[in-house]
Amino acid sequence: MKIAYLGLGLMGQAMAVNLAKAGLEVVGWNRTPGKPGEAALMAAGGKVENSIEAAVKDAAVVFTCLGDIGDVEQVLTGKGGVVDFAMAGVVIADFSTIGPEAAKRIYDALRAKSMHFLDAPVTGGDVGARNGTLTIMVGGDEEPFRKALFALEKMGKNIKHCGPSGSGQALKLCNQILCAVNMISVCEAFRLAEQLGVDENLLVDVLSGGAGGSWALSNLGPRIIKKDFEPGFALKHMLKDLRLVFENIDGQDDLLPGTKLAQDLFKIVGEGDGSDSGGADGARGTQAMRLAYK
Repeated sequence: MKIAYLGLGLMGQAMAVNLAKAGLEVVGWNRTPGKPGEAALMAAGGKVENSIEAAVKDAAVVFTCLGDIGDVEQVLTGKGGVVDFAMAGVVIADFSTIGPEAAKRIYDALRAKSMHFLDAPVTGGDVGARNGTLTIMVGGDEEPFRKALFALEKMGKNIKHCGPSGSGQALKLCNQILCAVNMISVCEAFRLAEQLGVDENLLVDVLSGGAGGSWALSNLGPRIIKKDFEPGFALKHMLKDLRLVFENIDGQDDLLPGTKLAQDLFKIVGEGDGSDSGGADGARGTQAMRLAYK
């Protein structure tokens, strides 16, 4: 059974590689040819095509992991997109964070062409993507979810069908609130530790196992100590997700004061050029919020 995977970025390549390593027939495509994700997929036994048409031809399942709403809609329902070339009955699952309304819009457009769409955003970061331990929140019809489950299980360990189209996206936005606000507490704990002369390694080692422990402290705390602000989850994507959060409460910022503070702090560090920290292209991960607490 052929699986097409469209979008071989940081998360997508790791997820596609896990599918290929599991012995599944995986054909990838990337909007920007020549990216490292293509080589990684081929090394794992997958194939790479240079067009959406070639990638999705005869595929029973199509996965996408892209950037923003516009990217997802262009690749799936735009001219020359999946809708023009995939076969009827195909199950299409998108791992991007695009919000409930966009998910429902895509669901309706693909259903009109006898194609099944699942919104399936993920959480767990680059570590979870590499280790195949992602949490995958799925919205859409039950039957296509069951058909795609065998492949989803190669990429995640906590896979839940959350309800009708848009449900996965709704839960993912709630997840992003938890991630964003928790990052404030992690950074403020580091700031107090600095003020009081507490060893930062002790902060992570001891408190990760207590009531104040969290995924962010355990996984991003060590990166903060090393001043490693390269993205596991890119800051620009978190800002996009928080924009979606506020769009879904009609811009009533006062309803989510903690989330608004997190958004403001992310914007502060996002305005830096990244030359002193972050990836080779200046990109920063969400742990770069620590830089706002100088």
